[in-house]
Amino acid sequence: MDSGIEKECSALGGLFQLIMNDMKASYPTWEDFVSKGAKLQSQLRTTIAVTGAFLDAFQKVADMATGTRGATKEIGSALTRMCMRHRSIESKLKLFTTADIKKKSSDTIKLQKKVKKGEFCSFITKITNGESL
Repeated sequence: MDSGIEKECSALGGLFQLIMNDMKASYPTWEDFVSKGAKLQSQLRTTIAVTGAFLDAFQKVADMATGTRGATKEIGSALTRMCMRHRSIESKLKLFTTADIKKKSSDTIKLQKKVKKGEFCSFITKITNGESL
């Protein structure tokens, strides 16, 4: 009986070691992923700001065209409708960038602090070396 338990424990210990080695090897990949995600968030915020400024200028052109006489007035109305559609897209982009990011940003900040302090690597090292936590 003890032999069976020892074999199971040995197999589980080997599996645990394999998992821990995979986690240690995947650390640079996760670090890259977090870094690229932060850059994407920053770029999306910049895109939203620039898009808003562009649409404000576009609306001024549409208003100017609407205020004139003749066929230009109809073009101005069409531009206003187009601007409204683009504002709708802008608002959806704002929702996309703020919806999940606000909820997850505190978790991300906590993880980044642990990475900077080296807690993540020391945790993995302790486990793989069989040390107590």
